[in-house]
Amino acid sequence: MTRSSLTHSPALIITIPAGASAGWRDLLVGVLAGHSVVAIHEDAITDSSRWIAHFPDAATRDAAMDFLTRGSEWSLVVAAADIPDEDWARRTQADLPAIRIGRVTIAPPWDIPSASPSDIFVIIEPSRGFGTGHHQSTRLCITLLQGRNLRGQTVTDVGTGSGVLAITAAKLGATQVEAIDSDPDAVENARENIDRNNVAPIVRAHIQDLTEPPPPPADVVTANLTGTLLARHADTLRRFVKPGGTLIVSGFNVEEREMVQQAFEPDLMIGESAEEDDWWAFVLTRGA
Repeated sequence: MTRSSLTHSPALIITIPAGASAGWRDLLVGVLAGHSVVAIHEDAITDSSRWIAHFPDAATRDAAMDFLTRGSEWSLVVAAADIPDEDWARRTQADLPAIRIGRVTIAPPWDIPSASPSDIFVIIEPSRGFGTGHHQSTRLCITLLQGRNLRGQTVTDVGTGSGVLAITAAKLGATQVEAIDSDPDAVENARENIDRNNVAPIVRAHIQDLTEPPPPPADVVTANLTGTLLARHADTLRRFVKPGGTLIVSGFNVEEREMVQQAFEPDLMIGESAEEDDWWAFVLTRGA
């Protein structure tokens, strides 16, 4: 289904309980990510009381609703909706500001700050592809990418979404980047952002599912997915990485940390980890 054919977005309107902590909200994001959410719009960035969670199709949306309303664990008021306007993501994310992560600034086209010679700018047009730099897992990956010497390296970005990590890798010196995603809309958005950042000679975005044969192994692989997906596809992700290469994984919370670690060991060992608000990322190294 192409973006032009979309007239409605299947969504859940979620009322957030008063006093919900940041940690509780992060756990809810993790649950929604595990149900293939493609974007979450909050009515206020600092203290929202209502979220609109968008899903790729009605069946996925309904399964998420069933999970959230079954029992009393979440104590949520949840309603299904079909949000009109094929440009919902661009419209609802129009208030997202630029964000600085180390020496990398992720910015929408309408909020590009002044630059110094050492700054790296990645311009991302918010759309159906996940990745504006405002989620902890994206920030963790960008921080860890900056800690690697990518000059002359090949990179594969698995689940590229908006293409933000692939574009960042190119601007940090990678010579060839494969950006893959199973969602055609995300790949279309990634290609637009790749062109916008003038890295098309380096970054190639294409549709690929983790059940398909992997591309040629890369020096560095990024996979900002969910804990469940990382554990389920650990064997496949190993094959994405060259012997002696590096795999950066994120998108899992503190409760999923041990599960993810055990899924990759002993073939890939943790060389570095990072945490922000109970979200985690690992740098894993494959033996030579």
